[in-house]
Amino acid sequence: MMFPLSITKKEVMDFPLRHYPGKIVVAASEEQIQRAIQEINNSTVVGFDTEAKPTFVKGQIRNIGLIQVATDHKVFLLRIHKVGVLDCIHELLENENILKVGIGLKDDYNLLDRLRPLTPQGFLDLNDTMTELGAESIGARNLAAMILEIRISKSAQTSNWELEELTQKQLHYAATDAWICLEIYKKLEGWGYI
Repeated sequence: MMFPLSITKKEVMDFPLRHYPGKIVVAASEEQIQRAIQEINNSTVVGFDTEAKPTFVKGQIRNIGLIQVATDHKVFLLRIHKVGVLDCIHELLENENILKVGIGLKDDYNLLDRLRPLTPQGFLDLNDTMTELGAESIGARNLAAMILEIRISKSAQTSNWELEELTQKQLHYAATDAWICLEIYKKLEGWGYI
């Protein structure tokens, strides 16, 4: 094994704190999102994540406000809370020829399906992959530490993803979550585990 199968909170904290260092593209209008998807469609593997505005009332439904897609050269933040799941996004989610790599995707599927029914195709959940490899610690923070030897911040997770302008902290957080999925996949593939 090229990596540990479990990790403690203390071990995670020993790694350097990192966030996505590259170009972040925020797409909020239909036109911007369509342009972003055209570019994403040139990739064969992308990192994938979503963010939903947190709810603090039992039974209240969380709505996805942001879809993050990491390519080799940039991370696209698709702000869908105003425009919804456009046709081009729906096609990407059902495109089996573009591998979308995420962590803990079941929640994402359910929340996206609630916005617009879909049959997710071409997804790989790293939690499943790591569990099959015998890992006991899963989840974005643990996997980033175990595979990439970095620590990622989770402090913006419960922030409001429907703000008019996302903060720098939110941009870094959202981009990092999609980027680590792609980077972990590349590492595992390079080591021959995928």
